[in-house]
Amino acid sequence: MLPLLIALLTAGPVETDTAAEAKHLANIRQVTSGLPRAGEGYFSPNGESIVYQAYPVGYPFYQIYLQKLDEPTPRLLSTGRGRTTCAYYSPDGEKLIFASSHLDPKIEETELKAREEAAKGGRRRYMWDFDPYMDIYEIKLNGTGLRRLTDTDGYDAEGSFSPDGKQIVFTSSRDGDPDLYVMDADGSNVRQLTNTPGYDGGPFFSPDGKWVIFRSDRQKEHMLQLFMISADGKTEVQLTDNLEQVNWCPYFHPSGKYLIWSGADYTRGPATAHFNLFSLDLDWSGEKPKAGEVKQITHSTAADVLPVFSPDGKKMMWTSTRTPDGTSQLWMADWLRQK
Repeated sequence: MLPLLIALLTAGPVETDTAAEAKHLANIRQVTSGLPRAGEGYFSPNGESIVYQAYPVGYPFYQIYLQKLDEPTPRLLSTGRGRTTCAYYSPDGEKLIFASSHLDPKIEETELKAREEAAKGGRRRYMWDFDPYMDIYEIKLNGTGLRRLTDTDGYDAEGSFSPDGKQIVFTSSRDGDPDLYVMDADGSNVRQLTNTPGYDGGPFFSPDGKWVIFRSDRQKEHMLQLFMISADGKTEVQLTDNLEQVNWCPYFHPSGKYLIWSGADYTRGPATAHFNLFSLDLDWSGEKPKAGEVKQITHSTAADVLPVFSPDGKKMMWTSTRTPDGTSQLWMADWLRQK
């Protein structure tokens, strides 16, 4: 999520190699509709619902929505004000965390500027702003009990729970640039996990809770690569090392044997880059994991990004512009590799 990095705009008709995708995916279908844009969705622990961010009709920033998979109507969960992102279920399924800037003291001015930009017409790139008023909140699924978990100056977002629900890993700019931090689930006992110049973000715990996957542009600005760090911060592993390709939004399969992410060739710049999904096998035979075989999962001129797996590993959900109108929406497919 770097400023001016990802363009979720598809120029011209979308071309998709359905035969190539059928090797890995079946029953591909669109999940969200009715909102101008939707994306970054995550499954509930029981796999029956999803949480995601979407633009409300008439409002210039993403808000957080809940939706049961057997019902088409989403329910607004966030406050309806400010920028919101990165919602994630607690493992017990009783609450969510998400990041929000609704306490921005100049929120009216912020909203007005965004509305003025929207009024100019055209379709906006997917831009990520490290809003200094972004903090992490928890909330119950019924919309009550909103509680602020971070209150340090600077951007705090991109949070997710450990498998046992006791910890939250997140991205914070509190030390001057975005690094990874871990805190207890109640917001206490904050400790820094990475401390390298550049952006470290998008962290998720491994299924066994011993490692954290993340993305970083520490080698070259904007050119994200995939890394893994042990939960105690003592051991770090680089999984991709191709500075002509942007690699971001990695996510573990529940088996822990491989991960999925989105990548694009940037040799000709972002304007012509097509983001597709890839899987990466992980070799756990040594003291630290090693990168194994890479397979391309989606084959489309649309933007396919932010992939996640269902808790049972049988479905994959992602954000894509393969919609008929070219807007980003959530899509889902049956995942044909289970182990």
